[in-house]
Amino acid sequence: MRRKTKLIHGGVAGDPHTGAVSVPIYQVSTYKQEGVGGHKGYEYSRTGNPTRHALEELIKDLEEGYAGFAFSSGMAAITAVMMLFNSGDHVILTDDVYGGTYRVMTKVLHRLGIESTFVDTSDLTNIEKQLRPNTKAIYIETPTNPLLKITDLKEAAAIAKRHGLLTIVDNTFSTPYWQTPIALGADIVVHSATKYLGGHSDVVAGLVVVNSEPLATDLHFIQNSTGGILGPQDSWLLMRGIKTLGIRMEEHEQNTRKIVEFLAGHPAVKNIYYPGLETHPNHEIAKKQMRGFGGMVSFDVGSAEKADQLLNRVQYFTLAESLGAVESLISLPAKMTHASIPQKRREELGITDGLVRISVGLEDVEDLLEDLAQALA
Repeated sequence: MRRKTKLIHGGVAGDPHTGAVSVPIYQVSTYKQEGVGGHKGYEYSRTGNPTRHALEELIKDLEEGYAGFAFSSGMAAITAVMMLFNSGDHVILTDDVYGGTYRVMTKVLHRLGIESTFVDTSDLTNIEKQLRPNTKAIYIETPTNPLLKITDLKEAAAIAKRHGLLTIVDNTFSTPYWQTPIALGADIVVHSATKYLGGHSDVVAGLVVVNSEPLATDLHFIQNSTGGILGPQDSWLLMRGIKTLGIRMEEHEQNTRKIVEFLAGHPAVKNIYYPGLETHPNHEIAKKQMRGFGGMVSFDVGSAEKADQLLNRVQYFTLAESLGAVESLISLPAKMTHASIPQKRREELGITDGLVRISVGLEDVEDLLEDLAQALA
């Protein structure tokens, strides 16, 4: 089954009881049992719900894994994955991760004894240098948020396997339409499904896919025990969004290519971060492991003052957190998505006060180009 077909026909198809083409919303908390333990596959909706199960089967198929899990947010998904580890365990993470990931590792999970080290995983030697006897996993974002660095997933997973570690990949920016990390050797894939998978700024959700039965058993136990599940209404909305993921991702990329070309020739733009550019330091790796470069672009206009002027002038780019929606969004990572990272650390990473991140939407690209032109003038 090809990718666009799988988006529509993957997972659970319709409802066998009524013939409904769309999986119904099972807005139910509990289920009748014929006898003690004699249920029809469902007993309580924290443990399992038919609508959520359909979504979990769909993302499992799309990511080519063993089992899928749906959570109430991307951060709930990441936190559940980190609960696979014990106090005293150590995880190596990409340095340029989403600010919420950095925050949960350094401000919450460290209190439970889970240690973390952040390195530039686009240089694989950095991973080897930070290995410890208690290292249990490598957590990779690729492309990263917001600098769009690329890590060679196949090689990183090979390093992990040599040392008996898990490879965890945040695939939010690429989605399974453009990149399938499990096929490249990853053990676990996580998504903020709020973004491209939902695609319409109307649902908050997180998804996880694992590549083995033992990981599935462990993660389901954590999901059921901690309870950060996705509700049936949001599960249904997410499945509806995923059906159009293919055509949306292709249009996002077409618009983005034209915008990157415009930005590259503009005197007000100092640096552009986009893996589709041949000048991107990891462009060849991106070409090797991705089927498309996506709709996220970051660029530096030189100062916080100039960035604020740009944000105040744009008309079709909505100033907002999040990304991956049908409408174009614009943000200032240093003050928004990555404000939880200390300023010194942001400066070390290159997340300057003049760095602007845009999520290119599905508007007519000529309107978007004209909007950026007048805002940067």
